[in-house]
Amino acid sequence: MKNIINLRIDVSKIDKKRLFTGQKEIYLDCVLIPKEKNEYGDYMIVESITKEERKSGRQGTILGNAKTMINESAPVDKRDNNTQTTNDLPF
Repeated sequence: MKNIINLRIDVSKIDKKRLFTGQKEIYLDCVLIPKEKNEYGDYMIVESITKEERKSGRQGTILGNAKTMINESAPVDKRDNNTQTTNDLPF
């Protein structure tokens, strides 16, 4: 079975200065932090911060929560993990 993570974000808490433009859209980097036995979900969603901000003790703004859900209809990948695939990806 594959897991699905359901997110709920309070968009009014997003620091607009952390939004950035990619090739086609506007993005925000976020982090899921696992939480044990939390009444709101399995993860806390926070805005990503810079290394310098982390070193200074700053924490990312909490934007919401996420909960792991099990997708019972998703097919299970039964391929051998050691099987090599041939593709032209550089990584």
